[in-house]
Amino acid sequence: MYLLDTNACIDFLDGRSERLLACIDEHFEHLSVSSISVGELMVGSKRSQDAKRDAERINIFVAGVKIVDFDLACARRYGSIVKQIGVRRKSFDRLIGVQALELDLTLVTRNGRDFADVPGLKVEDWTV
Repeated sequence: MYLLDTNACIDFLDGRSERLLACIDEHFEHLSVSSISVGELMVGSKRSQDAKRDAERINIFVAGVKIVDFDLACARRYGSIVKQIGVRRKSFDRLIGVQALELDLTLVTRNGRDFADVPGLKVEDWTV
């Protein structure tokens, strides 16, 4: 079971990596996306040159995958872990990483170093 990080969703939507596309196709039934990532994607679509088209693409994508909410259990786990490793301002990475950890999912991201300090988190990069 996998949780796609926001950058993996963007890379998929933009067709940036053939390997990522193949891995998503192979594991599609086992993929999840955080509601946090959905929010990040929607913000990004508002900034694009064709915001309406991008929002439509995002809506089609999220309709096809399992969306997992950041719930109370994730919030409690986040508080516990961030007490140990510290807070990063202006970043949702730790929220998404801890959510993957709480749900026992492997996080798929191309920025593994952003999650290296989250103890116990399983990370894979499907773009290389």
